[in-house]
Amino acid sequence: MQDFGVNLICVEDGIDSSKDAGKLMISVLSAVAEIERENIRTQTMAGREQKAREGKWNGGFAPYGYKLENGNLVIAEDEVEVIRVIYDRYIHTNEGVAGVAKYLNRNGYVKKLRQNNTIPGFSRDFVKNVLYNPVYMGKIAYGRRRTEKKQGTRNEIHVVEQSEFPVYEGQHEAIISEEDWYLAQEKRKINSFKREKVNNPDHAHILSGILKCPCCGKSMYGNIAKAHSKDKKTRYYYYCKNTVTPTGHECSFRLNIEQTEINKFVAKIISAMVNNPRFVEAIQAKIGTAVDTEDMEKQIAVLQGQLKQAFGTKSRLERQMDTLDINDAHYDRKILDLQRRYDEQYDTIEEIEVQIGELQSQIRSIQQEKISGDNIYRLLLAFDEVYHSATEAEQKEFMKAFIERIEMFPEKRKDGSWIKKIVFNFPVPVDGEEVKELPLETETTVETVVLLSHKKPDGHINVKVEFGEGEGKVPLDNIAKRAETYKPKERVTYKMIKEYIEAKYGFKVHTAYIAEVKRDLGLPMYDAPNAVEELKQPRKHPTVEKVEAIKDALKHFEVI
Repeated sequence: MQDFGVNLICVEDGIDSSKDAGKLMISVLSAVAEIERENIRTQTMAGREQKAREGKWNGGFAPYGYKLENGNLVIAEDEVEVIRVIYDRYIHTNEGVAGVAKYLNRNGYVKKLRQNNTIPGFSRDFVKNVLYNPVYMGKIAYGRRRTEKKQGTRNEIHVVEQSEFPVYEGQHEAIISEEDWYLAQEKRKINSFKREKVNNPDHAHILSGILKCPCCGKSMYGNIAKAHSKDKKTRYYYYCKNTVTPTGHECSFRLNIEQTEINKFVAKIISAMVNNPRFVEAIQAKIGTAVDTEDMEKQIAVLQGQLKQAFGTKSRLERQMDTLDINDAHYDRKILDLQRRYDEQYDTIEEIEVQIGELQSQIRSIQQEKISGDNIYRLLLAFDEVYHSATEAEQKEFMKAFIERIEMFPEKRKDGSWIKKIVFNFPVPVDGEEVKELPLETETTVETVVLLSHKKPDGHINVKVEFGEGEGKVPLDNIAKRAETYKPKERVTYKMIKEYIEAKYGFKVHTAYIAEVKRDLGLPMYDAPNAVEELKQPRKHPTVEKVEAIKDALKHFEVI
């Protein structure tokens, strides 16, 4: 209550928290109440542990495969088969928890929905929890999860999994044998390790977790296609894991979206935004602005003056009480009056200190948010130079700091775009307004944004980009140094490729042939400087000789 400047006054009990005596009384009563609460909690937990020692169920929903009858666990015949299949498949095959979940979903096993099982399909987590629970071998575990206080917080708690906990013989019937349960634990220990990244450790799925599936709305993640094509290149895609992995959810979106294409498209949208002069002006106005901090600092200055005055008054009252003549006829009345005023000064000092503390906390919060926002804003102003010189891991960190989510269309549009809407983590200026969402639902909007990205800037802006580690900062170390030495490559056009081939090989190639070879090599097509016209009659495919000539030209210009 004191955090909000509220005092407790009890008329009958004679308690007033605004006075020193009242604060002392409340502190004593609170300590007694806390001791009583701790005693009740200890006795309750001791009773629960004793119940576990006796092999009884301690309450809560019955685990899958069992049901409750008069507070006791009894095997549920309509669920027990699934439990036995999980242990049998996991122990006697090479399948992991994900493989067992897939087997159940593909072979007609139906999961019964009830209180603590609301997902219709069998998920990896469901299988893992079944394998880890000793209740299925006829045991009762106590203290597998404990509620603990979060360090550095007030009245905030969280549930923590315990690595060691006591297990007692249960009164219920076991579904599987102890031998099978321990065999499952041994296999889990063997398989429980973090896999090392073996496919291009420097590659990062930049938009992983940001792209949202157009069918189920869940996050999309990176996927790798091994090099089985003619060019032996490994390709990277985004996919919805609810279509292929056992999460218990069903999704019909089966398409894999090529990463290079959509990564570049999103980068072009951001580049188009930051190259807009109105955007630059608005961002520059945002950087370094004081927001409401100045007003708060003025309030703190006033309060500090009041605090100084209160301390001065308190000191004067102390001197008056020390110099008061004990033989004065009105000594008792004067000392009581001075004591009352002296006590009031303590109340005043505490109230002012609380107000100053609250204002300082608000200022720190605003400044922290401002530092984070300013770092992103400065990075946006230097986006074209900094982003393209960053590693893919650093590009991923930037996208996570700038973009909350990207919503997609279920099918690729005629203009080559997948993106329906971009939602940012904080407001950005667009067309003179500050918005957090940028809808791209019309083809005109998408084309305009992409075309803007090809516009040459009228001038250059020198900005200081601050990076670092810690809360509120973007971990993009040493990017600014690389940005200074970054020199963009010359843009390769179809005209340059055709001139090179004619000069070296003596024959001409059509633009459509170059586009076909680029498409076969997996190169992005949406940024082609010369569009291929739509043909009334299908064109023949290029000869092997012309294909090799086109590949040679692409290598010459370092496209591949």
